[in-house]
Amino acid sequence: MSRPAVVLLSGGLDSTTVLAVARREGFTPYAMTFRYGQRHSLEIDAARRVAAAHGVAKHVVVDIDLRQWGGSALTADVAVPKDRDVTHPSDEIPVTYVPARNTIFLSFALAWAETLNAQAIFIGVNALDYSGYPDCRPEYIAAFEQMANLATRAGVEGTQRLTIHAPLQHLSKADIVRLGQELGVDYSITTSCYDPAPDGAACGHCDACQLRLRGFADAGSADPIAYVTGA
Repeated sequence: MSRPAVVLLSGGLDSTTVLAVARREGFTPYAMTFRYGQRHSLEIDAARRVAAAHGVAKHVVVDIDLRQWGGSALTADVAVPKDRDVTHPSDEIPVTYVPARNTIFLSFALAWAETLNAQAIFIGVNALDYSGYPDCRPEYIAAFEQMANLATRAGVEGTQRLTIHAPLQHLSKADIVRLGQELGVDYSITTSCYDPAPDGAACGHCDACQLRLRGFADAGSADPIAYVTGA
C-alpha cells in the first residue's frame, strides 16, 4: 500500500539526504521545490536532477516571488556575507534569513499533502550546524505540526493526522554526510551555495559553503561539487 509523503526539496545536501531517508522509511516521495526569486536559482536545476535520480512519484516546482518584499540577501540586492565564523555563530540572525520562508514552504506542502491524503511531510531543517534561522528550531516544527492538524478539513474530520518529519534536526553536518553516503546519495548533483558563480561553481565562503565543506571534512570525505578556483 502506497505511503505518500511530500518532501521539500531544494537540491541541497540536507534536502537530498532527507529524500533518501523518506524512501528508506518506505514512503512514496512527492517532491516540492520553490522558485522564489532566490539569487541561487541554480538549485532548481539541482533539485530536478535529484528528483530524477531518486525516482520520485512527482516533482513540482512552485513559483512564488519573494523579491516583491525582499528582506534577505537571497531575495534582494544585499551582499551575501562571506567568511563568517560558522563554528561559533552569534545570536544575531544573519541577513541570508528569508522572512517566514519555511512557514510559506510548509504551508504549500501541507496543501499538497491534504490532496494526496499524505500523512507525512519531510523537511531538511537542522538545529545544530545551521546559520541561526528561527524557522529551523524543533519548537517551530512542533508548533507548525500542531497548527497543520487544526487547519485542514482532513485534520478536523479526523481522516488525516499529519506528521512533520525533520530527521536531520539533531545531526551534525558530518553526520548528515555520513547518513547520505550510507543511503547511496550522489552529492555531486547537489548544490548548497548562496552565491554561486555563473557556471554553477560554489563560492566556498558563504555560510552554506563553509558548513558543507566542514561537514565533508569532518566526515573524512571530499566534497564532490566544483568550487570557484582558489576558494
